[in-house]
Amino acid sequence: MRIWDISPGYLNRQSLLGEHRELHAIVSIIINNKKGYSKHPETLRWIDYGWALMQRHNLLKAEMSLRGFKDKSPVFMDYKISEWPLKYIDEPYIQFKILENKYKGREQGRIALPQNAQQFWSQHKYSVLARNVSTYKEIGKRVSKIKKKDNFSSLVKEVTKLLVIAPNIGGVRNALQHMWGYVSDYSKQDRKDLESLSLKTFLIKIQELAIANNKKYLLSSTALSELDAWI
Repeated sequence: MRIWDISPGYLNRQSLLGEHRELHAIVSIIINNKKGYSKHPETLRWIDYGWALMQRHNLLKAEMSLRGFKDKSPVFMDYKISEWPLKYIDEPYIQFKILENKYKGREQGRIALPQNAQQFWSQHKYSVLARNVSTYKEIGKRVSKIKKKDNFSSLVKEVTKLLVIAPNIGGVRNALQHMWGYVSDYSKQDRKDLESLSLKTFLIKIQELAIANNKKYLLSSTALSELDAWI
């Protein structure tokens, strides 16, 4: 069993749907006190983190929806804390390497596996912007000084931890407004009217226009599905 910590956008169809099934299996084991796989490292890792399991399910659901899959199996769990597990079975950077080996000669995910810090940052920048503008600017400056051949595992871990923090409404709208700039030429929507749209409707418009017009930069962004899990 495997619950990934990196964005579901990196998973190919088989891995995405596979994680969705395995997450439901872990939820069933925990809720029903099943003995099978009760001592599995992944089960033990999530047993006290019901909120995080529900939120990971929301992230999977959002990515599945973006790719045209429908989820009809919501997850409900009791929880005491709204936190993510502190430990990883594999560090997030290593998870990319695992997928890189697994996907050789096979179908890839929606987002290309990052080969350097700059590519990783371009994929995550709007998700980070939705959380904190200052952090977004600070990381951006740091990344500009990292060489393409440099190890970027610490950056991956830092951003992964940021993305389990819920963004506020203003932060999400700010990120969406930046993303809108890539597709606004394809819409007749007046920019002033965007303020009256719900965050959900605004994001859906961006998704639809990005897909219809093959806007690769947005299609390679974690925020294109990830923000949907929080609004």
